[in-house]
Amino acid sequence: MSQALEWLRLGGPAMLILLGLSIASVTLILVKAWEFWELKIGQRDFVAGVLSAWHGGRADEAIALLSAQVTPLAKVMAAAIKGRNNTALPEAEVREQITQLASEQLESARRLLRPLEVIANLAPLLGLLGTVLGMIQVFQRLQTAGDRVNPSILSGGLWEALLTTAAGLTVAIIALAGFHVLDRAVERLHHDMEGALTRIFTRPL
Repeated sequence: MSQALEWLRLGGPAMLILLGLSIASVTLILVKAWEFWELKIGQRDFVAGVLSAWHGGRADEAIALLSAQVTPLAKVMAAAIKGRNNTALPEAEVREQITQLASEQLESARRLLRPLEVIANLAPLLGLLGTVLGMIQVFQRLQTAGDRVNPSILSGGLWEALLTTAAGLTVAIIALAGFHVLDRAVERLHHDMEGALTRIFTRPL
């Protein structure tokens, strides 16, 4: 613990900012992971049964199966089946409404992913900035020392300066890994929605 505090002191303001970014990135990852778990993002085992009921002309059964699910995929499928089953609504209007609903669900799933991506891109730059500022301080010390340069001034200053680069890369790796895992889940949801909606709107007449 004392070592970590010492590194924070040596890293200067850049290290404090990176600490804040690391806390923010981990928080965002945990919040989105919990949200995806709550909404069962990625669950698709019900799709086959729903489509079987729909294609068999049992719309009420399909809707009942979907009502037991909380995933955005189920919400979009249920709306599509209800709209498709309502002969009073033109199919073009139903498609437009479902497309809008699917876009809203996907946008909600992507919420907070953009800040995570920004942190992944920003952290290495902040780390590099901290290193550059640290190097400037090292050369200032060397200039002040004049002919009485102690090698420890240079070596000690260098590793202190490089601390922020290491910290920036660490924060970036964590944020980028979390972003790609979560973004992949959203892309998979998008793919599942497209596949399910295509099969709903191409039901044999």
